[in-house]
Amino acid sequence: MPTITNPFDAGGYSLAEMTRAINILPNIYTRLGQLGLFRFEGITQRTVVIEAREGVLSLLPSVPLGAPATVGTREGRTMRSFAVPWIPHNDVILPADIQGVRAIGSGSDADPLVAVMTRKLTLMRNKHAQTREYMEINALRGIVKDGAGTTLYDYFTEFGITRQETDFVLGTAGTKVQQKVRAVLRQIETELKGETMTGVRALVSPEFFDKLIGHPTVETAYQYYASGAQPLREDMRRAFPFAGILFEEYNASVTLSNGTTERLIPAGEGIAFPMGTIDTFTTYGAPANLIETANTVGLELYARQMTRERGDGIDLLTEASILPVNKRPALAVRLFSSN
Repeated sequence: MPTITNPFDAGGYSLAEMTRAINILPNIYTRLGQLGLFRFEGITQRTVVIEAREGVLSLLPSVPLGAPATVGTREGRTMRSFAVPWIPHNDVILPADIQGVRAIGSGSDADPLVAVMTRKLTLMRNKHAQTREYMEINALRGIVKDGAGTTLYDYFTEFGITRQETDFVLGTAGTKVQQKVRAVLRQIETELKGETMTGVRALVSPEFFDKLIGHPTVETAYQYYASGAQPLREDMRRAFPFAGILFEEYNASVTLSNGTTERLIPAGEGIAFPMGTIDTFTTYGAPANLIETANTVGLELYARQMTRERGDGIDLLTEASILPVNKRPALAVRLFSSN
């Protein structure tokens, strides 16, 4: 077998080029990613200072060393500094990964190293995407967790903000569900505080969704909706609009780094939130933990590769430093049914 060379080294694949490559690989978009709820914004530091005033969180700008600082009045304002979590994930290409193997679906002259590296980078990217989805769905509820399920920051506790929630009481036949929905809409409208929205969506667990569409005051409306959407051929768990909220079953779970499985929407619950906001949901990205990226604007994901000195493998190194923030935590309303 001829000597395998690293085409990425030969082509001069730098940190910037590998990072660009991994950020354009096909991505399995998770639901919040598909909805585009959290916009990404790069920052130049590894910590952010967040100010809370009247229940609204905002990021404070960085200033040059020695320049005048931003000033906040004591009354009604609270400021906290938060470290941006660092999420590294590495893999390696060993001789056994390419020994006697050709690229799948390619001719015998295809370079297997390119196929193996692309496959591994895609898998690594998808793991980062799943981690980001997990962090953003929790940030939507006002909490930041890491991939082990550990709570890093609880914005409600940090800033003394009251969590909004509504008990739909779906186990009681006489419950007026439309009134419950209107109450949620009014809660969100009240907490907008200068923001705009185009509508309200609710991601709910299968248990909540089944109780909702099976409730006597909702069942007829759901049947009319389903009859117009050919329910025998389509999955009717998606996008059921009722009384001003678009309810969607979100039955997703992730495997945490400790091996346990966690559902993104807890059983029997849901989360309602506004769509089309301008500056409420943001994921901040810090620079990579590298000399060459210090003080640069952070990217969503970084990647680089290093050939081992002994020639027995190529290390693939990826990292992300992201902090999702819901700047108006009270906008996301917890939905549940006590019976």
